[in-house]
Amino acid sequence: MSNRIQNIVERINRLQDELEAALSEKAEKFSYSIVNRRIKFQSETLKRQKQFRQVLWQYIAKARLKNVLTMPVIYSLIVPFVLLDIFVSLYQAICFPAYGIPKVRRRDYIVIDRHHLAYLNILEKLNCAYCGYGNGLLAYSLEIAARTEAFWCPVKHANKMGAYHGWYGDFSDFGDAENYHADRKRNIDSVRKGKDVAADRPKNVIPD
Repeated sequence: MSNRIQNIVERINRLQDELEAALSEKAEKFSYSIVNRRIKFQSETLKRQKQFRQVLWQYIAKARLKNVLTMPVIYSLIVPFVLLDIFVSLYQAICFPAYGIPKVRRRDYIVIDRHHLAYLNILEKLNCAYCGYGNGLLAYSLEIAARTEAFWCPVKHANKMGAYHGWYGDFSDFGDAENYHADRKRNIDSVRKGKDVAADRPKNVIPD
């Protein structure tokens, strides 16, 4: 990895540490604790939150017609989401051990915890759970795909991309035939070391 990319990675990691510290401060401010991934609010805090909860029938009555009409389309994605979840999980369960790649921990990406918020009504909680599952599933799938790419084809693209996963910065430069095989071996070794992107690497790396 070039010095420039390494510096970018280090800056992103520092910013992630700052974000975690800021989130911890929010936990103290809003009176909740997290133990073994379980969230617990103080009883007085829950009482205050319930004062801001919108009654379900009022929430539905105030919904815009276009939101109601598009809701079935939004929730229809649960079918491909579940299928993606099953197939991606099966893929890594079968192939990653064969390649020597550590498996991606699903729970690090799919986080469903907003139902603990007492100021959300039942429909809002359902919507939030769905969003948490959908976005988490896509991030989980991306990490599995990223490790696969880092193992089999760690070459940067010539064209600019809209986003870059955490392994992309280590990829071989496009057109660098001389160093490709050495770069690929380095990437394979890196993936096999089992460094968990969710915990230790930035989600997006800007390539050199």
